Amino acid sequence: MKTFTLIICFIVGFQTFSQHDALSYTRMDSLRGTITPEREWWDILHYDISIRPDYDKKYISGSNLITYKVIQEDHPPVMQIDLKEPMKIDSIIYDGLKRLEYLREGSVFYIKTEEQSINTEHVVTIFFSGNPHVAIRPPWDGGWTFTKDEKGRPWMTVTCQGLGASIWYPNKDHQSDEPDNGASLTMTVPKDLVAVANGKLIETKKNNDNTISYKWAVENPISNYTLIPNIGHYVNFKENYLGLKGDLEINYWVLDYNLEKAKNYMPREVHNMLDSFEYWFGPYPFYEDGYKLIETDNTGMEHQSAVTYGNKYRPGYRGRDGSGTGLGLTWDFIIIHESGHEWFGNNITSNDLADMYIHESFTNYSETLFVDYIYGEEAGNDYNFGTRKSIKNDKPIIAPYGVNAQGSGDMYVKGGNMLHTIRHSMDDDKLFRNILNGLNLTFHNKTVDGRQIQDYISQKAEYDYTKVFYQYLNTTHIPELHLYVDGPNNKIHYKWGRAVAGFNLPLSLKGEDQSIRITPSDEWQSIEINPKQQYLFNPSRIEKMYLLNVQLVDSINQ
Repeated sequence: MKTFTLIICFIVGFQTFSQHDALSYTRMDSLRGTITPEREWWDILHYDISIRPDYDKKYISGSNLITYKVIQEDHPPVMQIDLKEPMKIDSIIYDGLKRLEYLREGSVFYIKTEEQSINTEHVVTIFFSGNPHVAIRPPWDGGWTFTKDEKGRPWMTVTCQGLGASIWYPNKDHQSDEPDNGASLTMTVPKDLVAVANGKLIETKKNNDNTISYKWAVENPISNYTLIPNIGHYVNFKENYLGLKGDLEINYWVLDYNLEKAKNYMPREVHNMLDSFEYWFGPYPFYEDGYKLIETDNTGMEHQSAVTYGNKYRPGYRGRDGSGTGLGLTWDFIIIHESGHEWFGNNITSNDLADMYIHESFTNYSETLFVDYIYGEEAGNDYNFGTRKSIKNDKPIIAPYGVNAQGSGDMYVKGGNMLHTIRHSMDDDKLFRNILNGLNLTFHNKTVDGRQIQDYISQKAEYDYTKVFYQYLNTTHIPELHLYVDGPNNKIHYKWGRAVAGFNLPLSLKGEDQSIRITPSDEWQSIEINPKQQYLFNPSRIEKMYLLNVQLVDSINQ
């Protein structure tokens, strides 16, 4: 490794958080989670990755040709590239001509660059190799997987969400910068194996050393952690789906011995998913790159245009129903949930890992919307309420910014229930659906901050939900609705408890022929009702529609 002397100054601009939290994060966390000056001056245009994995040695060698654009006039003469140990960089070539010097600090490489003018485009080709981190429990633990299929043959893939794509290839490992012009992944493997990745197959090349190179490419911007190799004894079948933007090419890549099982199972689930999600969210975001399911040895992940699937060809989540209602055993959880990420996570991507609820809360709620579409609104309510038992309220959903930190796992179910709560408070499914469609149109192929999503929802709903989002995302308290029933005077008194100041969630309480809309505050209010309306204030009825704890009190002095 060549070295050079360099003084590096860091300007860390992440959101303020408590001293206790600050002490729990390291310099490496900040270098990974922050747009440092050494990252800020250049914008990724394209990744062109080539790899040659060695199954027996668990060894990877390859290159990443990074095309980028200079977007700042004055900038440090240094580029930050991320690659985690034990992987190493072997050499770096600038614009195909000059070898560049670099030094390493942990998972960060500082590359000494040439003088470059604003708005110019350049290429650095980074050659890398090593024995990558091997995942212990994929997909929950990231890294490479070197396993065997049921016939004892090699089967390889990668999982790296959260941990980051720098676990296996060099890149700018920050969600805020996706390659504007897409990416390609070329995998050179033994001739008896098939390599599948994101997008469409561009080239298959037979080599003289009994290997085959498969090149796949996507046209759309893509998060680096969703660009994934899948290598095994795959076979393919395909079809076209007539969607909102015309013919969508669907490919299924499964292990050869599961071909007939897959043909009889996967298309029905995929069609139901696309019917539902195009209704709620708008067109599938990546018609140009197609949609595919790829069999994998773990449960599965939301790799853009190449959703991996390991749910054993049976409904539920490996045979389980997280809602406890039985509804979750009538459809395949992995196909529905991981495909929902195509809209929320892959199409709309959070800039900072702290805002991962944009991915997980909306995709969790896609399950409820799927049930609603297939079985009706009441079934959707039942499913959503049934999942609530897994909420932990252990810590806030939004984590500290700038340090590559994720918040509570409640970003899934609690976040989904938050969206269900907001939907019921709007009491207008046409509006709610238009908002979901509008999000995917307005932020198509964009990376965003959480506040942008919140502001968009409030703007389109013509109601400020800022305090509602803050309550559920930034605190661990479930709001309490205090009710006092004054039967003799036909009045209901109500107010919020355990809520942040200014919490202003409207409640629309509906029955078959009765409805009441109230907006509680932290002060007692009252409303006159007739005897037929009293059932609208039944605590269990309210809690089924809203993520609240309803408390019946004996007087308004409580």
